Amino acid sequence: LLLPLCSASSATMSDKPNMVKIEKFDKLKLKKTETQEKNALPSKETIEQEKQAGES
Repeated sequence: LLLPLCSASSATMSDKPNMVKIEKFDKLKLKKTETQEKNALPSKETIEQEKQAGES
């Protein structure tokens, strides 16, 4: 039975993020985006109105 030598060590290395790259990451390269709520949760009032409408 022969096991490949490199697979075990490369698997453990790829599981951990490269901290040097993370620490040196330039945050200025990121673009600012406007986030928009696509389906906002209904308010308590809306839920109560729907409950009452469903009961009647």
